[in-house]
Amino acid sequence: MKRFLLVWMMSFLLLALFISVTGRAFASKWPGPQPDLVAGAQLYDKWYAALGVDAPQGDMPLWSRQSSNTRSGAETWRCVECHGWDYKGAQGAYASGSHATGFPGVLEAARMSADEIVSSLKGGQEPQHDFSAYLPDSAMQKIAVFLREGLIDDSEYIHPLSLKVIDGNQAHGKELYDATCATCHGADGTQILFRSEGVDETLADVANRDPFRFLHRTRFGVAGTEMPVGYELGWTPADGRDVLMYAQSLTRGQENAEVTGAGRGSGESGEGTPQTSLWTGILTGLGAFFVTFGSALLILTGLLLAGAAVVVVLRRRQ
Repeated sequence: MKRFLLVWMMSFLLLALFISVTGRAFASKWPGPQPDLVAGAQLYDKWYAALGVDAPQGDMPLWSRQSSNTRSGAETWRCVECHGWDYKGAQGAYASGSHATGFPGVLEAARMSADEIVSSLKGGQEPQHDFSAYLPDSAMQKIAVFLREGLIDDSEYIHPLSLKVIDGNQAHGKELYDATCATCHGADGTQILFRSEGVDETLADVANRDPFRFLHRTRFGVAGTEMPVGYELGWTPADGRDVLMYAQSLTRGQENAEVTGAGRGSGESGEGTPQTSLWTGILTGLGAFFVTFGSALLILTGLLLAGAAVVVVLRRRQ
């Protein structure tokens, strides 16, 4: 009897160790579900759309320190316009081109405390970087959560010159796209068009021209709109990479289709944004739930059966 109890105790200890190790490994790559992280990511994208307010008048005060990016007004107040969709600013995709400003990235913010980030947003390090008149403290705290826990260096997923996906799984990306994205965007990605720089773009156009933007919004949604959020569905960064790879293979250049789904402050130059139905969201969420917990249940069952088999063998030897 003592040997029986000892074996069962060892089995549960091994199970606890397995869950602890795998849980930490997953969390080190992608934080656990946090609504503030998603909200912070959307604030980083376009804070005035996320808050449902009008953008400040004129240019952001720091904008006058650069002359390469000719945008003006509301766009100059967006975090992403200075720091980039890859979070690297002048050291990343915005090192050149029409979005270049010379301003630094924010990847290093992951090493800062929440208080330090909020202080920076209030002009603590640079007086002209003071958003305290526009952002409530709660919004700044959410941005801090995103910067500390949600940033990912996507250079490991995207080739720096071709902007194509590196080592992706296109078949897996198609499965996720068909289950979550196709309802709104269409099977070929042309059901919603995006207006950018005066040109109508399909989803494939966006995925190929600006894959970092695609990944950010696939993970965290679009500020001021409703769409499935990969992070909330349990998608890993690799899942987002696979969806991007598949999206890059879809139909490009359908400029004659109607621009649809553009909401207030939805994106650049009135770009289209997806809307999702209640049933689509429910079914998608249930699918993600059963996949995640089904896998965990299978692992748990396997470990318990293995422990039971050991017990049976030992008892027969007595």
